[in-house]
Amino acid sequence: MHNYFRNIIYILVISLFFLIESSANEKNVLWLQSTTSARDSGLYSFILPKFEEKYNIKVYVVAVGTGQALQNAKNCDGDILIVHATNLERKFINDGYGIIRSNLMYNDFVIVGPSKNPANININDKISIVFNKIYKNSIKFISRGDSSGTHLAEMKLWDMAHISPSPYSGKWYLNSGQGMGSTLNIAVGLNAYTFTDRATWLRFKNKQSHKILFEGDPELYNQYGIVKINPKHCKNRNHSLANNFYDWVLSTEGQELIGSFRIDGEKVFIPNSIK
Repeated sequence: MHNYFRNIIYILVISLFFLIESSANEKNVLWLQSTTSARDSGLYSFILPKFEEKYNIKVYVVAVGTGQALQNAKNCDGDILIVHATNLERKFINDGYGIIRSNLMYNDFVIVGPSKNPANININDKISIVFNKIYKNSIKFISRGDSSGTHLAEMKLWDMAHISPSPYSGKWYLNSGQGMGSTLNIAVGLNAYTFTDRATWLRFKNKQSHKILFEGDPELYNQYGIVKINPKHCKNRNHSLANNFYDWVLSTEGQELIGSFRIDGEKVFIPNSIK
């Protein structure tokens, strides 16, 4: 019996040691909830090592659609947030989950499709005309359908074109329910059109005969924001390190790093921090 209790005490002491060690290590860890496009573009691999070296910490990126990233942050499953749905970011703050946001950077969305261009999209069209051509010709279009920032931007454009694609779901309008890379693969496989951020398209390796068929409309503007999570809502997150990251990525150093990032020589994001 004596040995039994001694073993129990030993296990408790060891468990407490690992708990303390884990807590100490967490002080040097930042969890970033992020949209997939910023991760998949390669941006984080380019800029985060500079921040990690400066502060002697490790940043872990949880890359999901913007809607899921916001939900994860509401659940206190992250220290800071980078997404691309400004209205939802502001609502996140107004609802008490965040305390401040800033513009971080922007790029744009594009329409990609098969080089034969069966919808006869013209680069000089307006985006509403592009969507009407796809709709009237019942040309296959792959949507992410996942409440991501890209999906929400796409749905806004269908609405601007006075078209509801939902009744045609499973016919010419198909929801992938997946990330942008998988959605692009489906579009290529089905010889279909899709709506994507430019960064993911540039990084995408399976283009085959697909190419950008429409770009440049002001409605395709794609703003990214960074949001601090409310410490009153999420008391046990690493807010000190989140503050450091927020200030750093919006500083001249962070913004210049973002601006210098390239894919195949092409600039991907335009920094535009406004606190």
